[in-house]
Amino acid sequence: QVQVVESGGGLVQAGGSLRLSCTASGLTFDDYAMAWFRQAPGKGREGVSCISTNGRYTYYADSVKGRFTISRDNAKNTLYLQMNSLEPEDTAIYYCAAARYYGSCLVITSTYGYWGQGTQVTVSS
Repeated sequence: QVQVVESGGGLVQAGGSLRLSCTASGLTFDDYAMAWFRQAPGKGREGVSCISTNGRYTYYADSVKGRFTISRDNAKNTLYLQMNSLEPEDTAIYYCAAARYYGSCLVITSTYGYWGQGTQVTVSS
C-alpha cells in the first residue's frame, strides 16, 4: 500500500522560512517524479515545483522561483521543499505527489497518481 505523508508546515511570519518534507512508502521511490502542489482557500490546486527521478531536472512556478528549492533523497524516500522569503500569498495547504514519469517532470495534477493529505502553511503579514 502506497503512503505519501507530508510534514513541516506551520505558522511563520512574512520573510521567514519553512522546510517541508514528504516521505513515500510502498513504492520504488527513485522510479517516481515528485512534486509539490498547493491550494489556497477558494482557489484551485496550483503546481509549485517538481523534480525528476534522479533530481537532475527541476521546475518552479514563477511565483516561487528564487525563493523555494526542491530536493530529494532517494536513499531516504524523502522529498523536500525549502521555502525562504515567505509571503502571505504563500499561505495554502501544500501537497506532495508522486508520478511514475521519467526524464523530467510536470506540474499537471492528472500526471500524479499518489497524493499526500497535505500540510498547512500559514504566513502572517
